[in-house]
Amino acid sequence: MQSPVLVIAGSVRPRRIAPQVAAWIATLGRDATSLSFEVVDLSDWPLPMDDESAMPNTGQYEHERTRAWSHKVTAAPAFVFVTPQYNGGYPAPLKNAIDHLYKEWAGKPAMIVCYGGHGGGKCAEQLVQVCQYVKMKPVAIRPALMLPHELIVANAGQIDPAATFASQLTEVEQAFAQLKDALADDQVATEA
Repeated sequence: MQSPVLVIAGSVRPRRIAPQVAAWIATLGRDATSLSFEVVDLSDWPLPMDDESAMPNTGQYEHERTRAWSHKVTAAPAFVFVTPQYNGGYPAPLKNAIDHLYKEWAGKPAMIVCYGGHGGGKCAEQLVQVCQYVKMKPVAIRPALMLPHELIVANAGQIDPAATFASQLTEVEQAFAQLKDALADDQVATEA
């Protein structure tokens, strides 16, 4: 049995909606692809900034928390990054989680789903560059979900993603089709 695709919720702020959006995305993924998905909340994976003395590309980790993160990422066949756009970029904890490792990401498909008042296109562009640098294979469709201004102002930490992002459901499903195809291509290449 294949390990689940990891749906990584990219924000750790108080009153964040990332886990709720990630859970909705995981449900859509299961329905669209028949694959297994697991939501990973970065707040459950505290990785202090720059606390490993060796470069990540060596894979020599002195801290158990980094080794555990390495095993989690290594086991995953693909990733879905679900992240808000903060000031035109993506949150530092997500960058830190990626930067803690290197080889573990290589060759694996990645789907990027951003959300925010402007959708998250700038965030996605930056995240694509980092994914490519660590040799992930980002799919072309990157849903940028528009968060209504009133939800941003309320900052209540609550959202009904299915209702809020209903008009963009087709784009999310198309991105999942690309992710499924990328995984199928990897399977064919592995068996060849």
